[in-house]
Amino acid sequence: MTMTKQKKILIVDDEQPIRTLLEYNLKQAQYETVSVADGEEAVRQAELEKPDLILLDLMLPKMDGIDVCKTLRQRGVDIPIIMLTAKGDELDKVLGLEIGADDYMTKPFSPREVVARVKAVLRRSGDPVDRSEEDNGMISSGALTVHPEQYGAYLDKVELEFTPKEFELLVYFMQNKNRVLSRDQLLSAVWNYDFAGDTRIVDVHVSHLREKIEENTKKPTFIKTVRGIGYKFEEQKV
Repeated sequence: MTMTKQKKILIVDDEQPIRTLLEYNLKQAQYETVSVADGEEAVRQAELEKPDLILLDLMLPKMDGIDVCKTLRQRGVDIPIIMLTAKGDELDKVLGLEIGADDYMTKPFSPREVVARVKAVLRRSGDPVDRSEEDNGMISSGALTVHPEQYGAYLDKVELEFTPKEFELLVYFMQNKNRVLSRDQLLSAVWNYDFAGDTRIVDVHVSHLREKIEENTKKPTFIKTVRGIGYKFEEQKV
């Protein structure tokens, strides 16, 4: 019988009681944990331990969570990140997502909610599979091709890199080509839990997608803005 390898979670928080609480509840949910108390150590451990997900506090000594996230993304580390903060400020939330965080939770939170979010983000990020396998679920539009099951996307046969959330949003768009989708629809479908109607999160991720798939982000051909409603992914001819 093959044993499933435990997923490893890196916990980054300068408050020992919070680290202890998160460690206990994640271990109860069958996750392996590593915890650190400052931003510089978080960057080192992320590259050394190669965790499957990072729980990252915003306010940290030596290097704050925003700089940790930015540094990891600049170094090509695409580990899913859930940011944790005591702040409720909208700017912090949007900034964290803009520089590459996959999700965001505001303290105080329940341990059960954290575990649920961890499971959701890991489920969306998925495990890479053998790319040599045939993917019958391939979706294409013009020069853009997406393989949902293989977690792969190609533009003019060049492989693209996305965060888990960006990839899931792209797949949903391509599964609903030529349909006008409201921001609330996208929140419900892609962020499948209550995000308190924060449609700015959708706009941030659409902006990231356009930077990666559009030749001219000012005049997009794939993802069109439908004023007052949301977005539409337009089918492109080969």
